Amino acid sequence: MPDNARPLVLLAHPTRHLFFTGKGGVGKTSISAATALALADAGRRVLLVSTDAASNLDEMLGVPLRNTPVPVPGAPGLWVLNIDPDTAAESYRERVLAKMDAGSTEAARSTVREQLSGACTTEIAAFDEFAALLAGDASGYDHVVFDTAPTGHTLRLLSLPKAWTGFLAGNDRGASCLGPHSGLKMQEARFQAAMAALADAGQTTVVLVARPDATTLEEAGRTAVELRALGIDRQQLVVNGLFRASLRDDAVACAIEAQGQDALRAMPASLRDLPRDDVPLRPFDTVGLPALRALFSGDGPRSEPAPTPATDAPAPGLAALADELALAGRGLVLVMGKGGVGKTTVAAALALGLVRRGHSVHLTTTDPAAHLQAALGGTVPGLRVDRIDPKLETERYIAKQLATRGRDLDDAERALLLEDLRSPCTEEVAVFHAFSHVVAEARSAFVVLDTAPTGHSLLLLDATGAYHRQVMRTVDRKKVGGVVTPLMRIQDRAYTKVILVTLPEVTPVSQAAALQDDLRRANVEPMAWVLNKSLVAAGTRDPLLGARLAGERRQAARIADGLAQRVYTVAWLVEPPVGLVALGKLV
Repeated sequence: MPDNARPLVLLAHPTRHLFFTGKGGVGKTSISAATALALADAGRRVLLVSTDAASNLDEMLGVPLRNTPVPVPGAPGLWVLNIDPDTAAESYRERVLAKMDAGSTEAARSTVREQLSGACTTEIAAFDEFAALLAGDASGYDHVVFDTAPTGHTLRLLSLPKAWTGFLAGNDRGASCLGPHSGLKMQEARFQAAMAALADAGQTTVVLVARPDATTLEEAGRTAVELRALGIDRQQLVVNGLFRASLRDDAVACAIEAQGQDALRAMPASLRDLPRDDVPLRPFDTVGLPALRALFSGDGPRSEPAPTPATDAPAPGLAALADELALAGRGLVLVMGKGGVGKTTVAAALALGLVRRGHSVHLTTTDPAAHLQAALGGTVPGLRVDRIDPKLETERYIAKQLATRGRDLDDAERALLLEDLRSPCTEEVAVFHAFSHVVAEARSAFVVLDTAPTGHSLLLLDATGAYHRQVMRTVDRKKVGGVVTPLMRIQDRAYTKVILVTLPEVTPVSQAAALQDDLRRANVEPMAWVLNKSLVAAGTRDPLLGARLAGERRQAARIADGLAQRVYTVAWLVEPPVGLVALGKLV
């Protein structure tokens, strides 16, 4: 059956709220935007909302994103909104301060402003905007389509209504990191309404988006189970980028098809009974309304034929990058980028390469959805592997606070302190403290840090900057020269090497460029880019893949033309680079 004749389960009976989630790089933004556009084209009023701090909906739709709904030209009935954390935080601060008693002293107001300057406020403010849309602020729309951040951050977002509602029940004090009780209590009804809407199968559907590969399907399976534990039972599955080879003697094309079919056959049990749509791999990038309309139908723009140069000049690979990193003898290697671009593979390979060059290495991750041990598939002397687990770090942080701040308190005071520490925002503080410890560890050895996808990593760096400013405000001026904060270590190019990983596609490259701009504003300069899963480097004659090669060459030229100081390339591999042997070949 041709693509344009295949009915989509996704569009048959859409609920009012549609959440699109999944591992980074699976195409959540493309699928959610195409769904919102299809609903608008069918005559519905639709609000498309991004909860990802690193959203590229502006590039995809050709309209600047704002914290208020913006109509999309060429798509009557469609509006788009981006929940910007910084804008939301400033709005939240103003609302809390406005609730304070008119007789409050300036000192009291300054104290509250200080309380509301950290990462906790940013998270609760962004969540508050999200909750408002669920609780009725989007009543003028038939559908609200949420394009969410990658899975780990999204699960955190969807768990917050329940967490904050539970925290506020019977709490008449509030949370020390979020200002006075009135600031939180005024949101309680909204949080309760949001929780009710999420749990209502008549109102809310969560669409799990995956690629036809084992890693993204496994993550979607785990997410399905965790969502059910939160009471979110109405779920659907979209498998995006399904490929069929047209030349049976093209080894690369046949391997891509076989990997996809093997992954679908081994799909987790939690996904098997879900309503499912398969979206074929398209020969075009999903940028612009024509491409988005064609994503589901197949009747769309075609990429120009790929140029056929005599040779594609070979680019240095990860072995050359590992050689260069090893020269320092120690330091922090931050591997960053959009979700799904292969950060975990690159980080694991570089860590293994440094060990094989005679160094001790600590390989860790801030990504709740990363699985470093699975990528390595074994142990190596000299390589320590772990992860910054939010729940475990929160428990450690609470225990430390009780042992220090709570040491001399009586039972009633300790109970109040513990109640404050049980607020959902404590997790963000605890993760920052663990991150800071890992950064400092690189003074005497190599630490390779596989970061969470871009948006979450930027929020963590915001927390690092906020801590730096707080330290500089409070430290004795005579001792400033002896203070070294985590931000200062990250800004030190001799200490920290930032590696940006991207795929050779327009959206990942644009997001890597935007991340680089954000880092530079914080005086953090990336050392190099890694262009991962290059089909040009792999070689293929398949017509559909060949159509995508033209786009890949354009992106490679874009990176080389001033975006990156150094570029390293990893070819798309017939056998996925999983396990010590395969990773070892990369370095």
